[in-house]
Amino acid sequence: MNGRQAASSVIIVALVFGLSVALRAQTSDAKIGNRRPQPSHAPRSLPAIHTRDEFDSLAVEYDSKTPYALPHVLFVVDRLDHNRIYYVNTKRYPFHKDFVNGTYLSLERGQVFFENNYLKANRRFILGTIAYQTPVRKWTFEFWEGDLISSDQIKLAADLINKTFFTFVAFKPNSLRQEEASANLEGIQRVLQTEISKNQEYEPLNVAKGLGRIHIIPKLDDHVEIGFNEILVLDEVPVQLPPVAGIITTKPSTPLSHINLLAKGWGVPNAYIKNAQELFKQYNGWWVEFDVRRDAYSIRRADLNELDAYQKRLKERLDVMKPRYDLSVTRLANLSEQRASSVIAYGAKSANLGELIHAHLPRVIVPPGFTIPFFYFDDFLKANKLDDAIYAMLNDQKFVHDPAYRREYLVKLRQRIQHGTMNGKLRSEILGRWRNEFGSRGVFARSSTNSEDLPNFNGAGLYTSVPNLRTDDQLIEGIKTVWASVWNFEAYEARERAGIDHTKVFMAVLIQEGINSESSGVMITADPFNRTEKDPAIYISAKRGLGMKVVEGQKIAEQIMFRPVANAVQVLTRSEEDSLLTFDERGGIKEIPISGERVVLTDEVIRRLAAAATQVKRVFHDKDQDIEWAYMRGQIYIVQARPYIAGG
Repeated sequence: MNGRQAASSVIIVALVFGLSVALRAQTSDAKIGNRRPQPSHAPRSLPAIHTRDEFDSLAVEYDSKTPYALPHVLFVVDRLDHNRIYYVNTKRYPFHKDFVNGTYLSLERGQVFFENNYLKANRRFILGTIAYQTPVRKWTFEFWEGDLISSDQIKLAADLINKTFFTFVAFKPNSLRQEEASANLEGIQRVLQTEISKNQEYEPLNVAKGLGRIHIIPKLDDHVEIGFNEILVLDEVPVQLPPVAGIITTKPSTPLSHINLLAKGWGVPNAYIKNAQELFKQYNGWWVEFDVRRDAYSIRRADLNELDAYQKRLKERLDVMKPRYDLSVTRLANLSEQRASSVIAYGAKSANLGELIHAHLPRVIVPPGFTIPFFYFDDFLKANKLDDAIYAMLNDQKFVHDPAYRREYLVKLRQRIQHGTMNGKLRSEILGRWRNEFGSRGVFARSSTNSEDLPNFNGAGLYTSVPNLRTDDQLIEGIKTVWASVWNFEAYEARERAGIDHTKVFMAVLIQEGINSESSGVMITADPFNRTEKDPAIYISAKRGLGMKVVEGQKIAEQIMFRPVANAVQVLTRSEEDSLLTFDERGGIKEIPISGERVVLTDEVIRRLAAAATQVKRVFHDKDQDIEWAYMRGQIYIVQARPYIAGG
């Protein structure tokens, strides 16, 4: 990594997590930020800051001249010297240890300095940072997220700072532990990361540059036709989209919504921009270049040369991708009988869960199930003469060139599949196994295809899974719904964009025990905001109840970052949910309103989830994973693991 990349790395995370990166960087040798050479007469520190000019004379600023500018100054409190406070010349001393050693306050270094001043309660130094939080226009002081600072030391720092600083400074917790330690402190005002995020006017969700036609959509419904060459401006985060050239939303979203994951897989720019529909109405219908960067975005009208080059690239289509499959396998196999190599008969979702079962991960359960292989999907289509209908459809030029016609055609095809007749012997075998293995318990019919998780093609959310099937008819109809979802409009569009041969796509169906979870969500074994960050991280997105709404991304989930090196839990956002999904006793799911505290996960559950994610990653040869999980009655369940496709 060169110097520019290192600086960019820190800026990225500073945008998302505030100044915690600057504090975390004290264990790194990298020199970061906007540091100008200091004259020899520049002070090492000041005992008080009386004006903004004095602050600026000491400060380092990330993202200068952007709406997310983050000017900040380190401070040190020496408890051995009558709680003396030093406002550090941060341009001269980028890390607390540099100042403490450079002024001979202490010669402790390395692990000894770290343990004595970040982990121990009876520490000599309180080490923190003061920053101006531009999105909310407030001054805050904060500590590294791994700092085990006590409540009384937070209060001490607050009192000292507000006696020696020119304006009021609030406390910004950077971990769940710090949030809890400061919750009931008298006289302490806090600024939480959720408040900063809510006031952000821009959030880069996938860093990329793209060319496309701006399409402002006030309300997205089935009547709105979307072209693959469009950059959409949306008033809310959609549940599904066909492949597009770019996405702009006017409301913040979780980075692990299906739409954001698909944008990463497509490699297109994706960002939240406040008031985007008003800002970009002048571009509606125009071809533009849209560039999403970590610190800012740019948009400009495309010229003729760029459009000519774009048309040329369209003609240079990729070779058609033919997913692997084996139609000779006819056995309904338990998950415990499958391994990763079973993908060619039972699909990626099912095969990966089989691999996890064989790994025998401690304190982690994969719910049991059995899988209907590709053979029966193909056999069903042939028996109901749907293979001929599909061939005719794919060769219908109006279907190929008219999106509105294509959408209607696919609806009718899915209805024909739903009304098709299942082989009697297969029906009996499925129902028999279901009753013997699950009794009266509800099951999920989960999609598992050979066209997911291909190189550079994620497939997240394209196909349908059906929850809590409790009767014979519900189960059989649920299986046909999963089969029919091969021809979901969004799935067809995504495969077409990726150059995947539609006739070589096969659907297996996993019949799996349903977990009526207390909380559910997604986690990835990487920092989705900053791929170059050396400090490893596990991102967790969670909501109460069943997890379908987490991946839809329409309501902000509880978002957590766990950093193993710091052993710290960092709360990015609390859940904004006002309802949860749970099993209906008659089958299917129901939505019930909820209120009260929006905390979803405890510290203990977060750490257990992070440990489970790390184990899952090891099973798949240390490749980062996108994992769906459920939690019920103290038990963690893993219901999906797939390769994580990062963006930017």
